[in-house]
Order: sequence, then structure tokens, then C-alpha cells
Amino acid sequence: MTIDSRQVAANMLDAVPFARTLGLEFVEVAPEADGGVRAVVRLPDSPATHNHVGGPHAGAMFSLGETASGAVVLAAFGQLLDRAVPLAVRGEIAYRKLAMGPVLATARLGRPAREVIEELASGGRPEFPVQVEIATEEGKPTSAMTVIWTLRPN
Repeated sequence: MTIDSRQVAANMLDAVPFARTLGLEFVEVAPEADGGVRAVVRLPDSPATHNHVGGPHAGAMFSLGETASGAVVLAAFGQLLDRAVPLAVRGEIAYRKLAMGPVLATARLGRPAREVIEELASGGRPEFPVQVEIATEEGKPTSAMTVIWTLRPN
């Protein structure tokens, strides 16, 4: 699988204007050895996104993680956009440690892409998880998130 990370980032920023509002930066979108996809998205440190203790607001962190998961979905299934619409079904986040400064969300596809594509091809509406870890730039994990996505057939 070949992924044009610049194109995925541009498509995400076009499709999700809120990602631009937050100033999200697409660091990497790449295939993984097992046929999966990984995306890394950065939320810069900005007073506009701070909470009451000076770190990134929970809503900004959720949006960061959901955006990283969307980049994974677009990279893995973008070739199917003429047949299906990707939709986030639900998301859950656990805020584990106080985050300060810029944070990075690393998202990974939680189900083999080929299984999802086969289910769609057989007439199903597949659901699949994307796991996201949010950490400081120094690599200290602060949050864990799972976003369940579906491909709704057109």
C-alpha cells in the first residue's frame, strides 16, 4: 500500500475545517508492516486551546484523536469513497495524565483493511475500531481513545 501523506492531510483539512481551526498538524500518515495504517497528528501548544490548568482542553484533545483516526480511515479506505461514506459511529477517551504543551495523537487501524473491504463488497456496513494514543512530545502517554468507524454504502 502506498500512501501520499500530504494528500491525506490536505483532504482532511478540506473536509474538516475544525482541524484547521485547532491548528492541527499532520506529522505522518504511513502504512504499517501488517497491512495497517498509522497516522500521527500534532496539536500545538496555544492559549486558545488551553483549559483551566494551562494544558490542552479535553475537547481539543478529543478532536485531535478523532482527526488522527479519520486520517487513518481516509488513508486505508479513500479508494472506496465512490462506493461508501466513512462515518465515526462513536468514540471513547480516557484522560489518564495531565497533558501540558504540544501533544501528538498516534492512531492505528484496529482491524485488517482487507476484512473491512470484503465486508463492504459483500453488501455489509462494516464497523471497525481505530485506536489512538495521545502523548506529550517527549512521549509521555496522557490519553487513550478508541473511535469506531463505519463505511456506509452509497
